[in-house]
Formats: sequence, structure tokens, C-alpha cells
Amino acid sequence: MKTDGEIGANFFESLPEGFIANALSLTSPRDVSTLSLVCSVFRSAAEWDAVWEKFLPQDYQKIVAASDGGCGGGGGSSKPWSKKELYLRLCDNPVIIDGGNKSFWLHKLSGKKCYMLAARDLSIIWGDTPRYWRWISVPESRFDEVAELMSVCWLEVHGRIDTSLLSTNTRYAAYLVYKSTPHTYGFEYQPAEVSVGLCGVENQTDGKIKTVFLDPEACERQRYENEYERTLLGRRRMGINAKLNKPAASGATWLQ
Repeated sequence: MKTDGEIGANFFESLPEGFIANALSLTSPRDVSTLSLVCSVFRSAAEWDAVWEKFLPQDYQKIVAASDGGCGGGGGSSKPWSKKELYLRLCDNPVIIDGGNKSFWLHKLSGKKCYMLAARDLSIIWGDTPRYWRWISVPESRFDEVAELMSVCWLEVHGRIDTSLLSTNTRYAAYLVYKSTPHTYGFEYQPAEVSVGLCGVENQTDGKIKTVFLDPEACERQRYENEYERTLLGRRRMGINAKLNKPAASGATWLQ
């Protein structure tokens, strides 16, 4: 007597592989990876180009062609990448586009587009004034240049991206990726204000401005001082219970 699992496997094996591949293309990269473990016919259908073509963005050919160095080959051979190989490559190996001003990759589980803007693509107040900023090369950066803050009394940075470049029906998050040095100062007690909004829409950031600490240790220091003040004064001060946002590690040497 066959088990339910054996009956199910035989049923799927009786279906045309192209039919299964088409069904898989209607799911998500995460689902395809999971379903490929169910049985051999799913695993075989999960290799079809038709499946991964659906997960690649519609303009992927334009993005690949415009990238520095491209990624349309097969690891140095004349054989082109399969669509699955190309998808995974775009997930694991961000490509530089827009003349070196942007980095592009795909979110592996969903296939959604991700972008990073180079410092040169940002609007940095006094960014071209050597007294305040200088432009240097850092080996661990994916971009040729990064901006190093020397000393400034007004830190203001703006980034902008055309929403048509992004994946539709997707909630995005924006991060400032940076690194600190042992000699960094000025952020120990002074948090920064950050916001995300649509250009040209008045007051659209009202109530959406958040306070963050750029110093990795400042958040814990502030939390400790708040607790101390509550104990000392026996009352709660305005803003003490507000969420304290601190940077998280992004790779081995970067913070975000």
C-alpha cells in the first residue's frame, strides 16, 4: 500500500514539467526554493529559465548592459548564465550602474529591486569644501569614492531616487551606511533627525521625522542617563520613553 506522500509524488510526476514550471513561476523565489525540496520533478522544474525570468525585473537586461563590467557571461566562459544563475548573481553580487553613482542588486527571497546611492550621488551641504569634507578611496567600499567628514557645524545630507526605478507595491526602507573611526567626535550626545518622503510634496514629512544616534554607543549611554534621571528626580521627563534608535552593523566594518 502506498503512503499519501508516495501518491502525491506520483501525481506530480505524472504532470508535464512545463506545467509545474509555469505554476512555480507564479509563486516567489522563496517558495520555489522550498518546493524544489518536495520531489525531483519540482527540483527539475525549478531550474527552468521560464521560472526565474518571472522573478527578474522587466528591465534587467538594460540594467545588466549598463553595469560596469556587466554580468551576462558565465563566469569567464562563453556560455551565458541561466536565468537562475543570473538571478542569484544579481542577489549576491551588486552591480555598479549609473556611471558609478549607484549600486543595484535583488533581494534574494522576494526578487525586489534594491539600490545604494554613492556619496557622489547625494547632496551634502558643504560637500565640496575641503575644510569640512574630503573625498577619499576606501578599499572595502563598493564605490570609487566616499565622503569623509572632517569637521562641520551643520550636518545635512539629502538623497533622492526616482520611484520609477523601484519595485511596485513594495515597502522600502532607507539607510545611511557609514563607518566610524577611533577619532570620531561630536555625535556622543547629539542625535540626528532623519525622514523619508516624496519630493515636491509640502509637509509630507510632518510627524515622520525620527531621531537617531550615529554614535554606536550613544544610544546606550543616553538610555543609562535617562534611567538615572528618572531615579534621581522621581519623575519622567519629556522624551525619555521615546524609542532610541542606534546604528546596526552592516558588514564587517560599516554601520547603518
